[in-house]
Formats: sequence, C-alpha cells, structure tokens
Amino acid sequence: MTTMQPSYTDDINTVQNLIKSFEGTWDGINPESVARMRAQNRFQTGLDIARYTAKIMRRDMEAYDANSANYTQSLGCWHGFIGQQKMISIKKHFGETKGRYLYLSGWMVAALRSEFGPLPDQSMHEKTSVPALIEELYTFLKQADARELGMLFRDLDKARDQKDTKAEAAIQGQIDSYQTHVVPIIADIDAGFGNAEATYLLAKKMIEAGACALQIENQVSDEKQCGHQDGKVTVPHEDFLAKVRACRYAFLELGVEDGVIVTRTDSLGAGLTKQIAYSKEAGDIGDQYNAFLDCDEIDPSQLNGNDVVINREGKLLRPKRLPSNLFQFKEGTGEDRCVLDCITSLQNGADLLWIETEKPHVEQIAGMVDRIREVVPNAKLVYNNSPSFNWTLNFRQQVFDTWLAEGKDVSSYNRDQLMSVSYDETELAQVADEKIRTFQQDGSKRAGIFHHLITLPTYHTAALSTDSLAKEYFGDEAMLGYVKQVQRREIREGIACVKHQNMAGSDVGDDHKEYFAGEAALKAAGEDNTMNQFNEAAE
Repeated sequence: MTTMQPSYTDDINTVQNLIKSFEGTWDGINPESVARMRAQNRFQTGLDIARYTAKIMRRDMEAYDANSANYTQSLGCWHGFIGQQKMISIKKHFGETKGRYLYLSGWMVAALRSEFGPLPDQSMHEKTSVPALIEELYTFLKQADARELGMLFRDLDKARDQKDTKAEAAIQGQIDSYQTHVVPIIADIDAGFGNAEATYLLAKKMIEAGACALQIENQVSDEKQCGHQDGKVTVPHEDFLAKVRACRYAFLELGVEDGVIVTRTDSLGAGLTKQIAYSKEAGDIGDQYNAFLDCDEIDPSQLNGNDVVINREGKLLRPKRLPSNLFQFKEGTGEDRCVLDCITSLQNGADLLWIETEKPHVEQIAGMVDRIREVVPNAKLVYNNSPSFNWTLNFRQQVFDTWLAEGKDVSSYNRDQLMSVSYDETELAQVADEKIRTFQQDGSKRAGIFHHLITLPTYHTAALSTDSLAKEYFGDEAMLGYVKQVQRREIREGIACVKHQNMAGSDVGDDHKEYFAGEAALKAAGEDNTMNQFNEAAE
C-alpha cells in the first residue's frame, strides 16, 4: 500500500546503498535521479490508487458525520485531460484537493467514448470503455504529479547552484509533503451491464483500474435509461442486492477493503418493473415490492391462461401488464419506493445512497432522507446536481411559489415565463440565485447529502466555449478571436496549459534524457523552444 512515503532524502540514501551493493557496475545510475522518478511515480498500480483513495473517502465520510459542513464535491469527466485540468485548477485556486473528487459519468462515456459514435445513456456502449477511462484519468493525474514535481526539482537544483540553503530546505520540504493530484473517482457502473456475474467481472476491471467507489442503479440492465428520461424500469430488491454483493466481493477479492458502494434508486421516476418479486411470506422484501404494483381485483372465473395473479389478504389481484410485458406500479408511490430501496440497500452492504430526482429541491430530498434516517441514522447521499435540470427556472418557480404561499404580491411575475432575461435583475431572480448558490450547503445540512456532483459539466462547457470561439475566429475577429478569448486569458489567469509542450510532458522527457545520456542528451527545452515566450507572467 502507498499511504506512507519515505522522505526524499531517505529514498536517495536507500537507492545509493543499493547501487553500492553492485560493486561499481551500477555507478552510471544517479541515486537522486532514481528518487525523483520514484516520487513522480508514487502509484505503480490501479490497486495502489484504489486502496489509497478509498481511505480518503472513508475519512471524508466520517468527517461529514461529525459536521455536515464537511461535504464533498466532484465534476464529471469524459477524458483524462479534463480530469487532470480540474485537479490542477483546484490545487491552483485552493491549495489542496481535500474534499474534491472526480466523477466518471456513464452518460458521457456513452455520448463521447463509444466506438459506435454518440449514444444515449442506455448501456449500449462498450462496458470496457469504463475501466479504460478510469485508467486514463489516473494516467493523466499521475502525469500532473510528475510535471509539478519536475518543476520543484528544477527549483531545487537552482537553489543548490545559487547556494541558497534556506530555499533548498524549503523546496525539499515541499517535495516531502507533496500533495498528489490523485483523488477518489466515483465511477458509474450503470445497472451492471448484465447479470450479477457480469457486474462482478466489470467491477473487478474498474477497481483494478483504480476506482475506489462504484455507483450502481436499480434499473433493468437491458432496459436501462438515463435517470432523467422516461421509460425507466426497476428490478426487485433481491436482483439488485445480488449485484451490490457482486461489487463487494470484487472489492474484497482485490484487497480494497475500504471500497465504497453507492446504490442509486431511480424509483421516483420509474413507473414500471420487468418482473414480480419472489416472495416467501407476507411482509418480506419481495412482498413489500409487490405491494406497490397497480392491480385489479379479479374473480377466479374471469382468469385466462395468460394471466399473472397474486394473492393478498385473501383477494386475488391481477397486476396491470402492458403490451411491452412490463408491470405497472401504482401512481404516487415513487417516494415510498425510494425510501424502501434506500433502507434495503443500506441494510445489505451499501455505503452511500443516490436518489435520482426530477428537480433540485432540498425539502423533497430531505423528506425522503428523514424517513430513511428513522431506520438508518447515518444515511448519507450522493446527489446529482444535474444539467438536466433547468436550475434557473426551477429555483425562480420555487421562490415564486413560496412567496405566493406567504401572501406576498407576485402579480408582476408570470410563473410560466420566469426564465425570461427580463426577470434577471428582479428581487425574485436574486433570491433564486442565492438559493442556487447555497443549494449544496443547504442540501448537505438539511438533506444528508455527503457528496455533490455535476455529471456532465465539461460536455456543456466544451460546447459553449467552442461555439464562442467559432463565432469569433470564423467571423470578423479571425485570429484575434482566439488570442483575446483564449491565449491572452490563459497568460493573464495563469493557466498552465498555455505552455502546452510542458503540459504534454516535454520537460519530464528532457529530465529522463539527461538521466540516461548525461551531457549527450538532445533536449527540447532550449533557447529556440517557443514555449519560452510564456515564461514571463503578465503584469
């Protein structure tokens, strides 16, 4: 396990002794260069990462239990570079990565990573693309470590050349206490991509790639839909719990004993089930699931050979079966089913809950969590702050409805037109914006939300920024459109990628060339490297 790291100096001494033991045959190896390469490659395997990050999540969950202000956050990723830049930005702006994770969205894998081309979020993409993306994300995060440590090593060499012992000691302290860009990834395994055995096999691949947290949903694998679309079909609890256990077995087999399982319920918006649950006796979990079925009481004489019937309290009931061969739940039972789903999951191995809702409403979420916590007091949620919600309209309508209920005059507002730009500077809009700003804080305090994530942020930011650039570059601004909107801002805001050769690993490669070939190394970072034009920060 890679939880305790030797100090930089200790590692140099260890390697030096190893080299000496080979009686001169390894004297061409510089022990400090080896120590640097080791520091830049702290995590040798995905399992190293999974074990390390699982402990981070467990500590964060304990901190949240002690104080709900200690909630955590993440943004969804669809490429290693995107995840890398998020963590570089977080370290730049906040000085540390504590409480900030990455989320791997199945929606974005389907839409952006499938060999079939863009697909809807229906588990039609290659399931191997999910562990491949986890591995890619951590490859880029480790490269961010290598790059940043390489810059510290250069500073250390400069301090030594200048015989500045105070600076040398300070830089060596930064190296010894270096905080990695490697953070937990909550990875979407959809509905398991098949039966429990298929779920187990995929879970192993995801954990081996570095995932410490798996998020699995209670939909039918072959009928899976995006959580914010219609037509969702859930499965009986025992079917779902078999997959939850499969994930736990995968964690334990691979020695990731702190692995985190997030169970997601789509029952709030799912009105259908593919099958009637098996029940041994009244009141068991199968019977509770079936109690939500929309049924008609039927006389035995009216039965035909294709009818499915259940017996409840001496009454013969025929569940409503659709032409799709799916069974229908009673209307208005979504919240009750969500509560039962969550309690059952927590009592059978889940660590965190995910309730997929149709709108971001703190009290709606809290109403369900209050009921769950009557049975499981420390129940905690992961919540999707989804771009599928119209946040502006939802919160303006929430404020409108609150004001109306309080008797406040809302005659100057049209509830159906509150998205209009004409309302942007109004009191209602300002109150709504403040509620959006504090939604995560309020949700974590009131509704038990431990982790807030946005599933598809960079899908939307990439589209928005590309639209803006295309408009300017292909229009009258031409090259000035790029310079003003991109490069000049990169320079003045200190965006590391303005030196894209460095970001891609050119300087790390130069270091290796020097380790291997000494003065004969042909390095890229010379006077003629145009990246030198960005060495001086703009004032």
